[in-house]
Amino acid sequence: MTDEIIQEHNIAVSRACKIVKLVRSQYYYNSKKDDTAVVDSLQELAFKHPSYGFRKLFAYLRKSGKPWNHKKVYRIYKLLKLNKKRKGKRRLPERVKQPLVQPDKVNKSWSIDFMSDSMVGNRKFRTFNVIDDGTREALVIDVDTSLTSKRIIRTLEKVIAQRGAPDSIRSDNGPEFTSKDFHLWCEGKKIANQFIQPGKPMQNGYIERFNRLYREAVLDAYLFFDLDQVRQLTEEWIDEYNHRRPHEGLQNMTPIERKNMLLKKEETKEMAV
Repeated sequence: MTDEIIQEHNIAVSRACKIVKLVRSQYYYNSKKDDTAVVDSLQELAFKHPSYGFRKLFAYLRKSGKPWNHKKVYRIYKLLKLNKKRKGKRRLPERVKQPLVQPDKVNKSWSIDFMSDSMVGNRKFRTFNVIDDGTREALVIDVDTSLTSKRIIRTLEKVIAQRGAPDSIRSDNGPEFTSKDFHLWCEGKKIANQFIQPGKPMQNGYIERFNRLYREAVLDAYLFFDLDQVRQLTEEWIDEYNHRRPHEGLQNMTPIERKNMLLKKEETKEMAV
């Protein structure tokens, strides 16, 4: 910068330094630091161990006999931008395709999924939807601006307290469903996780169809001003869906009628035994 001013305007170094507010001794100073060895060593270690932080890399350097102190190494570490967090690609275990078969029992299998929308003012919210695959009954639609794995566990706990736990839960590979908290909770409840294959939403076809009906009847049909309005309209729609709306996939029975029929069959089997 200073050299450009001197050459362009043909002025003295002292005047150019005053213009850019630079001490003249600093202009003439030539650094004798040679950090090439530190740079090469750090880059080599960072390439071999991309998950290690500064303290681990510095310990490697010390164990290899390098004499540099931690201040110098950390300065180079920041200059190389090794202190920037690198987000690794999340690797999922292999998902096996599960056949989408309608169960003939209540609580045999549940399907869960998230949806999102926004209120007036562009404030976003999410919904957590749960249905019983055998009856197509809407068990709950939880509405809030944030739905973490701990929150969906609490929601499922409330549903289980009312009607019992399912044998399995089908879901996509969202972070809330693949989290450690949710995995441990399912293990504790002896609930099997059935994950669909990534990019194959129709493997969870029951909840996908349910989501479309809910979006058409509620989310796309109204302008929302607050969450209470969303919750109230959702509860009204769930009551209509479960008790009065005929379902073609259930031979035009309602989900509650289908549930009562399956429960009677189970009672009859138990009495016969």
